[in-house]
Parts: sequence; C-alpha cells; structure tokens
Amino acid sequence: MAQQHLDESTAGEVLAAHLRAQATEFLRSLRLHRESTTDAQGAEESLEAARALRRAARRIGGTLHTFRPLLDQEWATDLRPELAWLSGTLAREHAYATRLERLLDALHRLSGAPGVPPPAAAESVAAPAVPAVGRRSARRNGWAQPSPQGADEQGGAPRGLTVGAAKAAALLERQLTLARTRAHSTALQAFGSSRFHAVADNVAVLASEVPLSASREALEPLAAKAESNLAEAVAALPLGQAGHPYNAEALVHGLATEAANEAQDAPWLKARALLRLHRYAQEVLRAGDDLRLTDAGHALDRHREAADAASAAASAARTPRIAPATAYALGVLHADQRHEVEAARFDFHQAWLREAVRTP
Repeated sequence: MAQQHLDESTAGEVLAAHLRAQATEFLRSLRLHRESTTDAQGAEESLEAARALRRAARRIGGTLHTFRPLLDQEWATDLRPELAWLSGTLAREHAYATRLERLLDALHRLSGAPGVPPPAAAESVAAPAVPAVGRRSARRNGWAQPSPQGADEQGGAPRGLTVGAAKAAALLERQLTLARTRAHSTALQAFGSSRFHAVADNVAVLASEVPLSASREALEPLAAKAESNLAEAVAALPLGQAGHPYNAEALVHGLATEAANEAQDAPWLKARALLRLHRYAQEVLRAGDDLRLTDAGHALDRHREAADAASAAASAARTPRIAPATAYALGVLHADQRHEVEAARFDFHQAWLREAVRTP
C-alpha cells in the first residue's frame, strides 16, 4: 500500500508531506514546552516536550541532508546546521542525567556499598564485582567467576572498592549535576535567543510550504545512497572481533589516552549517525520499521552512552587530591563501562547479521 501511494505521488509531494508533518510536531512540542508550568509535573512535561522537539529537529535535519537535491539548496544548507545546533543543545541536559544514573547504577552493582544511592531500578541484592559483559559471557560459556581477593563479607566486592564507592558516587554526582545545571541554563538561553527564533520561524514556514527544487529525481535512489553509506561504514568496523562475546578489546584500548579512546570509538559513532539517516529516509518512504535496524540502533545508543560514561569516570579520576580508594573505585567503574562498550558492540554485531524483518 505504501509503495502504491509513492507510485501515485511525485517525490516532491511525498517529501513535502513528511516534512510538513515533522514541522507540525516541532511546533506542537514548542507550544507544549512554553505552556508547561513550573511545578514538578510541569517540569516533567517541559522535559518531555523538549525531547519531542529534539526528535523532530533531528528528523527534519536528517531528511534535509538525504533528500537535499529535491529541495531548495541554499535554504536546506542554511537550515540543517541550525537544526543540528538546536538538537545538540537540547540533548545535553538529558545526556548528563542519563550518564549519572548509569554510573551510580554501576557503582551500586559493583560495590554494594550502603553509601552509594541505588537507582530506582537497581536490584536489591548487590551483584559481585564483575563487569556486566563478563557476567553474560561467563553464563554463556559456562565459566566460573572467582571471588576477588580481599572481598567484603556482605557484598562480595573488594574492600577498596567498597570504601571508595561512596566518595566516587558523591564526586560524580557533584560534577555531573553541575554539568546538567549548566546544560539546562544553556538550553533556556537558547530558547530565548534570536538564533532559536530564526529556526522556529523557518520551521513554521516549512509547516505550510516546503521549498522544493525543480529536480525530478526520485526518492528511492537518494534513500539507497543513505543505505549504501551506512553499509560502507559498517564494513569498516571490526565486526569479526566484536562478534566474540568477550575479547576485552574495548577495555585494552580504554586504558589508553582519551584521544585513543575517541579514535577507537569514532567509527562506531559514525555508523550510529549514518544508521539514523538511513532510518529517517525509510520513514519518508513509509517502508515500515526494520526490527534489525531498530535493535542495531539501540546497541549503538548504548555504545555511545557507555563510552561517554567511561570518559566521565576517567575525568573524575583525574580530579586533584582525591583519596586513593576513590580513584580505585573510579578506575573499576571506568573498566566496567568499557566492558559495556564491548557488550554493545557484540549486540550490534548480532543484530546486524540478522535477516531484515519489517513491521508496518
């Protein structure tokens, strides 16, 4: 049915309808954000509206990138980086909150220390100090996990980790809460800036009239190019190595400098960005959801979150004059998150190899 609809419509009509729908969602989310109150419920509604606004901005920008030959070139070239600026600005506050929750969850799981506040979803019984990918691989391969020397009698964690975990949690909470507060202030300033109002004005025009070019190019070849770019990026990944459930490659490189970490993670982040562009192009074609791509996208999202969390732990460990036990706990936490990077790569490998299954 979707293909029949595409055949009966011109590429410009289909593209314009999709962009108008995304622009309408952008404006609706902006209205909800402005109308939200200052109480607790209003704050939650404001955050949800900002997330919806960010999603719409991301989809509009991705669509402008993939299908630019069908649009007014100058207009699309000018608007796309502004949408990326807005999406990135709005994403930071949520990213810091998610990072802190992930790190506190990991510290609580690894140490079982009573001074580490357990997240709402944390298990009531602390797990032993074994990185998550190590536990999954041990179960998969039937390996035994030895108890670490000097283990605490209650939680099974090393005493040094138990002692330092509470202070490490306090340090991370202080640093990441400050970063989140600054990101929140930056987002509020962005909403009041002339730059944001210019973006909103452009999107408001887009909701009623899409500036198309005179090109008669079809949608499918442009979408196929986005898919080809993704396949090329994935082909450059070390998937053979990532296909082993426990190879510690991410950890080995994770012990290197921050620059080395960024260089190692960069190809995976590129694949994540290109996968999003491919999925957005499929939305324009109304091709339905590809469950394989959905799972692969979730794996790459976790990859980025774990890599950023590991970087935050390493940054906290470089804080001057912290206690050795605190530094030790942060080092264990860093290693745990680099193992999570490895686990996400393994999950991506498994998802990518599956046969594509689409749902309407």
